[in-house]
Amino acid sequence: MHDFLLAKEIVDTILLNIKENNLKKVSEVILEIGTISMAHDGFDKHTEDISVDNLEFGLETITKGTILEKTNFKISKTAGEHWKLVSIK
Repeated sequence: MHDFLLAKEIVDTILLNIKENNLKKVSEVILEIGTISMAHDGFDKHTEDISVDNLEFGLETITKGTILEKTNFKISKTAGEHWKLVSIK
């Protein structure tokens, strides 16, 4: 579930970027994902690291019917505790 929530956050951010830059097509998005742990209840023992496979599935599901539907998402794990939008092509 956390992976899906992160996918939604990423898609929302990308769609905002697309709108701000008046893009008509997006063929590729490159993302870096750190060791993101999401615990909505504030307990460290309830954290869950984000799975790239699950994140990719979430992105595929959420982008259906949007400008991002045919976009190739390239995701790599990196150091840090956040995600980063590296580029939009």
